[in-house]
Amino acid sequence: MKMLEWMANREGLSFVPQLRREPERRADDQVQYALSFATSPGEVAEAQRLRYKVFAEEMGARLENAGDGLDRDVFDGFCEHLLVRQCDTGRVVGAYRLLPPEAARRIGRFYSESEFDLDRLSHLRDSTVEAGRSCVHWEHRNGPVIMLLWAGIARFMKRYGYQHLIGCASVSLRDGGHTAANLYRSFGEAQFVSPEYRVFPRLALPVETLATGEAAVAPPLLKGYLRAGARVGGAPAWDPDFNTADFFMLLNLAQLNPRYARHFG
Repeated sequence: MKMLEWMANREGLSFVPQLRREPERRADDQVQYALSFATSPGEVAEAQRLRYKVFAEEMGARLENAGDGLDRDVFDGFCEHLLVRQCDTGRVVGAYRLLPPEAARRIGRFYSESEFDLDRLSHLRDSTVEAGRSCVHWEHRNGPVIMLLWAGIARFMKRYGYQHLIGCASVSLRDGGHTAANLYRSFGEAQFVSPEYRVFPRLALPVETLATGEAAVAPPLLKGYLRAGARVGGAPAWDPDFNTADFFMLLNLAQLNPRYARHFG
């Protein structure tokens, strides 16, 4: 297996390190899935097409440069793209993108810095991978697809010795923001990072106005982060383009839930 291979991004403006490996397979009753990293612009486009279907068509997000049915931005050319395929159809049904610290330096920032002030995490940058644009086709939102994506993240971090994972977990604002606000108010102190690691939203969700005190259920991605041992970075940001509240999540592998350790160990 080659450690790194370089390929040009879709616009030919930058180069992305690509990690090749044999696909990992997992069965869900009669459905089989395979995990791999994208190794060509065409495979990256498959992830972008799925993202468009989930974010724009299903969630109603306002996406720039998406007239051709692809969700793409400048970060795509610097990221590793994880893909989960349904084996019998070959269709991409799950995707995640990973921005390693070397690539973040080349582009000048992490994607989440458009939503949060990360100054208190500056000393962690060289050991941090950012995960983003997580999406799963609605017909396949089950345990195997999500766990395969987590296994891919784990394998990538283990292979290159990264210690921290950051990312944003989104909560829909279709209900006016009450679920997101109630979730934030429900978190105990143990679920937050310590004060020296706090991040600050650039456009904060007005939690005090929206919270009703009702019980709220965390969506699968946020729940997955918390189960893995990640901590909430602070108050949620409001993303008007995606109509979501975004929770910044930080996972230190030293605090990893033992259930997930077999992927990272």
